[in-house]
Amino acid sequence: MNIQIKRVYEEPGGADGLRILVDRLWPRGIAKEKAKIDLWLKDLAPSNELRSWYGHDPEKWPEFRSRYFAELDDNPGPVQELLGHVRAGTVTLVYSSREQRLNNARALKEYLENRA
Repeated sequence: MNIQIKRVYEEPGGADGLRILVDRLWPRGIAKEKAKIDLWLKDLAPSNELRSWYGHDPEKWPEFRSRYFAELDDNPGPVQELLGHVRAGTVTLVYSSREQRLNNARALKEYLENRA
C-alpha cells in the first residue's frame, strides 16, 4: 500500500499514481487541467461543521481526528471505494489547505493505514 499526500498547488508528478482530491470544495485558483485530478471523492472530506470547528487549530487536532474518523466510520461506501484504489496501486491524496502537517488528507491517510 502506497498512500502519498500532496497539496493541489504542487506540480503533479509521474510517481503520484491515482490523484484523488479529498476536499469538499474545488480548490481556489486552480484549473482542472492543471490539477490533474483523476477522482474527486468529496464525500470523504470532513463535514462543513467539523471543518469550521477545527479551523486548523493545532490544539484541536486530536479531537478533530477523532470526530473525523467517526464521520468516516459512518460513511463506509466512499471509504471502501478509496480502499479499493489504495489496494490497486499508488494513490496520492490531494488537498488544498495551507496547513501541511495537520490537515484532513493526513488524517485520512492515517485512517486508511489503520484499516487496510
